[in-house]
Amino acid sequence: MVTKKTKNLAAKEYFVKGYYLQKNGDLDTAIKNYKMSINCNPTAQAHTFLGEAYGMQGKYKDAIKECLTAIYLDEEFGNPYNDIGSYLICIGDYDEAEFWLKQAISNPNYNFKYYSFFNLGGIYEIKGNWIEALKYYRQALKINPGYDSAEKSVYRMTALLN
Repeated sequence: MVTKKTKNLAAKEYFVKGYYLQKNGDLDTAIKNYKMSINCNPTAQAHTFLGEAYGMQGKYKDAIKECLTAIYLDEEFGNPYNDIGSYLICIGDYDEAEFWLKQAISNPNYNFKYYSFFNLGGIYEIKGNWIEALKYYRQALKINPGYDSAEKSVYRMTALLN
């Protein structure tokens, strides 16, 4: 007899295997594992990471769709908000990306807000608003002092503004 507990354990195994495969570059097999995880027990985390794997393949529309499903399942899970913003940056939709990144920042359960601040800095830099870009890069660096990309961006913006 297949119980909910058994399905949840299988979902977790497939998810962990998918994560490992993704981190080792086997995106196609990772995607299959994430889908099997979702078939056992659909979670916001599994949909978000499936979206991330699609994003790594350049399939941004599929990635966004998975993140929207993740938000539907758990609107308090912050990761998919930032991820949607990142994918929108990749396709050049900066205004829409800004909206999603700000949603990530305001989400109390998102632990990697420095990514959203950094991404917003990038949007403002692209738009030529260097003062605003510097503000967001500094905020990313304040949250994560070891964030090398933010540190380099702060120096670059500071130099451009001087």
